[in-house]
Amino acid sequence: MDTHLHHTPHIESHLKSSDTLTDIVIGMSDGLTVPFALAAGLSGAVDNSKIILIAGIAEICAGSIAMGLGGYLAGKTEQDHYSSEVKREYDEVQNKRDREIEETMDFFKSLGLSKEVQMKATDEISKDPDRWVDFMMKYELGLDKPDPKRATKSALNIGLAYIAGGIIPLSPYFFMNSATKALMISVVATLICLFTFGYFKSKITGVNPISGAFKVMSIGAAAAAAAFGVARLFEGL
Repeated sequence: MDTHLHHTPHIESHLKSSDTLTDIVIGMSDGLTVPFALAAGLSGAVDNSKIILIAGIAEICAGSIAMGLGGYLAGKTEQDHYSSEVKREYDEVQNKRDREIEETMDFFKSLGLSKEVQMKATDEISKDPDRWVDFMMKYELGLDKPDPKRATKSALNIGLAYIAGGIIPLSPYFFMNSATKALMISVVATLICLFTFGYFKSKITGVNPISGAFKVMSIGAAAAAAAFGVARLFEGL
């Protein structure tokens, strides 16, 4: 008789938003909204698709570079911050060893370990300075080692996502001479894309997908309507 207990492995599924996904969300959301608002505003002032198209493409170029640069600087700042904290931890484990041992024991104490186990675990981990610093970085400061290529990847991801999003509201202006007619198609296409984008973004992040989709779509629509209204207002002056 088989007396062994057979357990079905319990697999926990937790959402972990990747850095790439975060970059795409940032780039795509602005890429859909800003050129859309610009095209709507210009359409309220002029009825020449070519002018709007040129302005829109210029904005996409400038916007993608600016957004990509922002992502690059954010990534570099994260790397620089991690490097400075690593240096500080190495200094502390070498020159303030007693305090670091106390902090390490406090961490194990917070896990509910006995005094004896706290001491053994601390003694074991403090034998290797590199491992000790990695431990303190992760569990004392809550910092994971960043990808050294993160800054460059972030810049490319955000910039390309911005371009991909920006092309959608401008696409009708490629094929129509009338800015008014192009705007009508742009509004429908962009609002559908904003709704779809908001739906999947909300689903991934655990928010109600329908309400999240309407929220994203409403923000884009409000921005475009405001730009169009202001353009019409100043046109009449």
